[in-house]
Amino acid sequence: MDPKLIETPYPLQAHLGFYITDWSEGYARFELPIVEFLGNRFGIVHGGVHAVMLDTVMGFAGSYTGTPDAPQQCMTLSLTTQFLSQAKGQLLIGEGRRTGGGRKTYFAEGKITDETGELIATGTGVFRYRGR
Repeated sequence: MDPKLIETPYPLQAHLGFYITDWSEGYARFELPIVEFLGNRFGIVHGGVHAVMLDTVMGFAGSYTGTPDAPQQCMTLSLTTQFLSQAKGQLLIGEGRRTGGGRKTYFAEGKITDETGELIATGTGVFRYRGR
C-alpha cells in the first residue's frame, strides 16, 4: 500500500485506535488492538465498535482511487451487522470488499476476525458516492 494514501485518522477513529493496514481497489483492512475501554459492561468488545469498523472498512473498500490527489468520499445508506462470537485474541481485524454497484452507489460486505481467526461479526452495506 502506498503510504501517501494513508489519511489522517478522523476523530472517532483516533479515539477508538483503529488504523488502516491495507487498501486497494475493492478492498480495505483495518486493525484495532483490544483495550479495556472498548468493552461493554460485561467486559467484551462493545458491538458498536464492530459496527463502526465494518462501516469503515466497507466504506474504504468502495472509495479507493489509488491517488491521494483525487480522494473519493462515500456515505452509508444501509448497514446490517451480524454478531457471531467474541474475540479470543487481542487484535480485531476488519476487512471490507466492494461486491457490486454502479456510478452512484455500491454494495459491500465486511467481516471482523481476530488474530486467532475467530469470526466475530459480519456485515453488508449500501453506500453512495459523494461528489469529489
